[in-house]
Amino acid sequence: MSKRSVLVVAHTGRPEAVRSAQLVIERLSEAGICVRVLDDEAAEIGRTGVDVMPGTAAAADGAEVVMVLGGDGTLLRAADLTRSSGTPLLGVNLGHVGFLAEAEREDLAATVDRVCTRRYEVEERMTVDVTARRNGTVLGTTWALNEASIEKAERERMLEVVAEIDGRPLSNWGCDGVVCATPTGSTAYAFSAGGPVVWPEVEAMLVVPISAHSLFARPLMVSPRSSVAVEVLPGTPRAVLWCDGRRTLDLPPGARVEVRRGAEPVRLARLHLTPFTDRLVTKFGLPVTGWRGRVRQPSRPSPPLGDSQVGDAPAAGGIAGYPGPGFAPDGPPPAAEGEAPGGRRG
Repeated sequence: MSKRSVLVVAHTGRPEAVRSAQLVIERLSEAGICVRVLDDEAAEIGRTGVDVMPGTAAAADGAEVVMVLGGDGTLLRAADLTRSSGTPLLGVNLGHVGFLAEAEREDLAATVDRVCTRRYEVEERMTVDVTARRNGTVLGTTWALNEASIEKAERERMLEVVAEIDGRPLSNWGCDGVVCATPTGSTAYAFSAGGPVVWPEVEAMLVVPISAHSLFARPLMVSPRSSVAVEVLPGTPRAVLWCDGRRTLDLPPGARVEVRRGAEPVRLARLHLTPFTDRLVTKFGLPVTGWRGRVRQPSRPSPPLGDSQVGDAPAAGGIAGYPGPGFAPDGPPPAAEGEAPGGRRG
C-alpha cells in the first residue's frame, strides 16, 4: 500500500500562514502522512522531514489532497497545480472574504484531523477554456476557474468590443471590459461588475460588461454548452486578457477571445453540508433578522469509510435573527428522520 501524502501550499508572505503551515506539517507528520511543500516556499516554512517539490503540476501528482493556507488568491494559484491531476483543494481562509476556502483559521486543527481521517467529500467546479486569436492565428490559450476578463489597457480611453454568442453577433459595447465568468466566479470580479450571484450547482456562463456606455449592457447568463467570443475592434486601444487575475495576455486591436466550458474541472474538498445560501449570509454578513423559517439541523457524524466522505461539522458562524436550535414557533413541522432540509451545498 502506497504511503499517504498531502501537499501544503501557503501564502508565505503572511507570517500567520507560515505558522499555520508549520502546525499542519507537524500534525500530518504525527499521523504518519507524508507532507510535500513547494520548492519556493520550503525555506520560509523551514520544516525538516518534508518532500520538497517543484512548483509544477507534478507537485500534486499522487497527493491525497492539497491544503491551501491563505486567501482565494493562494487557492487560485494552487489550482494551477492540481487541475490536470484532479487532486482536490482544501482551503483554510487566512485572508479576507475567502469565498473559495472551506475552513477558517480557528478551525485549523480540526481541519487537519478531518484530512487525517478522510472525513470530507469532493465536488467539482466548472472551469472555462480560453483561446485568443488574431486573423486566424492563435495568440495564446489558457483557462480560468473564476473568470476570463478582457479589459482596456489604457486608462484614458474606452475599449470598443463586439460580443458574440454561439457564432452570432450580440452587441457592440464601448466599455472598460467584459467579464466571462463561471458560477464559482460569480462572487468574484463579475459580482463587483454588477453580475448576479449564481449557485455553484447551476451550470452556466456569465457575460458581464464593465461600465459599458450602452442602453443594452445587462449581465447575461448563457448555457454551459455555449461559446462566447469578444472581439476587440480594429482602430481601438489595445486590450489585455486576464484569467483569474493571474495569467495575462496582451490583445492587439482586431484580437478575438473565445471562451468555452473547460474540459477539466477543479475539484474542491468540502468539510460541511452548508447550503450555499448560508455561505453567502456568513461571508457577506447579510442581514436576515426577523426570518422565521426552519432552522437547519447539524448533520450527524459519519465514520471514515474511504477516500472522500461527507463531513459532520456545521459551518462556522451563525445568522442573526435565528431563534436558536429547533424550529420557529410558527414554522413548519420538523422534517422526518433522514429527510434533507433542502438545498445543495455551495
